[in-house]
Amino acid sequence: MRCQVTLNTDGGGLWSDIVRPVTVTRPVMPYINSEQDFAELRAYFDTKTWDVDRDGLIYTDRTWIREFRSQLELWSFPSSDVDYSEQGMQGDDYVSMDCGIEFISAWLAKTELTLP
Repeated sequence: MRCQVTLNTDGGGLWSDIVRPVTVTRPVMPYINSEQDFAELRAYFDTKTWDVDRDGLIYTDRTWIREFRSQLELWSFPSSDVDYSEQGMQGDDYVSMDCGIEFISAWLAKTELTLP
């Protein structure tokens, strides 16, 4: 699923004090467990708008996750069971999030994802 949306950080996260708009380019679900009740969702961002080495991790920024959940709702995905995964799961060009059964069910219904 390709997209281009701008989400904002508030600088109040544990890993960054930067306030800046960040361009998210696509959400990807690289992992779903066999029970389909837990998955990793990644929001890839344009590294020209956010550089982890310079700016830190977006992880724990409350404004960014709130705006990301709002965007999911605009795309008709439930977002109440989407939240940041652990710090060690964060990437240089994506924000990693855990998601639950409601989101996974909607994702599978709306995308052409083929499970292994």
